[in-house]
Amino acid sequence: MLILNQELRSEFKKPIGVLYSSLDEAEDFVKSKYPDELLISVGDITTQNLQKAGLIPHLGIIDNVVERKPAAYDVVYDNVTLNVKNPPGVITDELQETIQKAFQLVKSGFRVLILVDGEEDLAAIPCILMAPPGSLVLYGQPGEGLVVCEVDKVIDKVKQMKNKLEER
Repeated sequence: MLILNQELRSEFKKPIGVLYSSLDEAEDFVKSKYPDELLISVGDITTQNLQKAGLIPHLGIIDNVVERKPAAYDVVYDNVTLNVKNPPGVITDELQETIQKAFQLVKSGFRVLILVDGEEDLAAIPCILMAPPGSLVLYGQPGEGLVVCEVDKVIDKVKQMKNKLEER
């Protein structure tokens, strides 16, 4: 299990990739990569907005919570759903194993939705570390917009971030 210490929280709140004010602003770029490259979304609103735009994530990770309140909608698309528990501020071994399993299913042609009981906020980190080259990982930046991570461009930064997490 990897734990985010209190003193690192502000560092981990900074966007890992390119911050866009909305999906509308990022949509042309994302569409230029999709469906040739894997599209991975972390967060309920990000996943729902992609779906509305006709960009169905190969892997979506949600927790049915938006800004600490229950989500007002269901994310539903033709997928394999995997369930995992993951408390706030940590990346459990179970979450990492579930993401790994999801990538194997995606490779076999499935779309996968991981439903987290707890919090998915740090899931972008293992997604970026495990995603095939060329993949895009998208997640919401609360109050600011959408972060688009080109895995090839952020992998070194994410490896450094992961190394700062406390292992238990």
